[in-house]
Amino acid sequence: MTKLFYKDKPIIGLDISQTGIKVMAVDPKKWLVLGYGSVDLDPAKVQKSLESGDTYLSENITSLLSEKLIGQLPSDHVVIGVPTSRSFSRTFTIPVKAEKNLADAVEIEVDQYIPIPIGSLYVDYEIIERTKEQLTVIMSAVPKTLIDSCMTACLAANLRPIMIEPGINSVARVLEMTEEGHLPTLIIDIGPASTDIAVLDGGAIRVSGGLGIGGNTFTLDIAKKLNVALENAHQLKVLSGLSAGPRQAKITNALQPSLQRIVTEVRKVIRYYNERISDDNHKLEQVIVVGGGSNVPGIGDFFTNELVMPARVASPWQRLDFGRLPQPSKQFRPRYITVAGLASVNQEEIWK
Repeated sequence: MTKLFYKDKPIIGLDISQTGIKVMAVDPKKWLVLGYGSVDLDPAKVQKSLESGDTYLSENITSLLSEKLIGQLPSDHVVIGVPTSRSFSRTFTIPVKAEKNLADAVEIEVDQYIPIPIGSLYVDYEIIERTKEQLTVIMSAVPKTLIDSCMTACLAANLRPIMIEPGINSVARVLEMTEEGHLPTLIIDIGPASTDIAVLDGGAIRVSGGLGIGGNTFTLDIAKKLNVALENAHQLKVLSGLSAGPRQAKITNALQPSLQRIVTEVRKVIRYYNERISDDNHKLEQVIVVGGGSNVPGIGDFFTNELVMPARVASPWQRLDFGRLPQPSKQFRPRYITVAGLASVNQEEIWK
């Protein structure tokens, strides 16, 4: 990317997920929120828009900016976060003497681990560690239709995209600043409709994975198992959850299948990290649970016991100052962690 004829402006973050769009602008020197807002979307229509490039996304971005914005946005320069579940990140090593064939090694990695033809992907890679013997390379790939649709939607809403990254990278940026993210960290980001899993190590996402289970799934599980209305199921989820109480056994029993599927996917990510990256200097030290679906009491203890590793639900909001703006209610705050990470991108990250 060239900086010729380009003028730096303050950055705004735009998080596009299967269930909604969030926008936020932050003054990075003060961590002061200048403006923010969100709009809920129909997942089926989002999927169609991402695949076909219809006007559903652009219309909702425009509506969000004109009707649902709290505060103000300082520019039209936007960093876009795309669904992590639609992206692929892997870290691998090659001998130093093979550096001249790095592009070929990346192509082999894509063919081996990504179930989409390389011609249908945008692929990027970077050397993140170098020793005398080997190079450590991080590779990311995203379907071209996804990126093209998000770019088209933003341009149609009069925004200028300057960077795109998977949502989990944005989450990692916030956690690195607020939750001892300098330690090798397993991130479990439970959203409304999906869960993203990643290992943050040395300031980079080393590997990511995910599955289509989220906080809404938990609510449905409780509603079906306990034969209660969805509204009651949600209350049981956020007030009782997995904590000790008269309904603990029934709620735990209801959530167990979905939670175990998340644990299975988490173990796959850990296994890849341990086999391909982990050594004496790279060993997982903590599990951080974030996202709107992390509001289940006792879920940190659940992952601690299942993974035999200290796990906790993160609260990175102490760094954000909303100033005179009304804050999002407590139950909705976790949904803004990704867009906060997008809004806090350093200009140097874009041009490095």
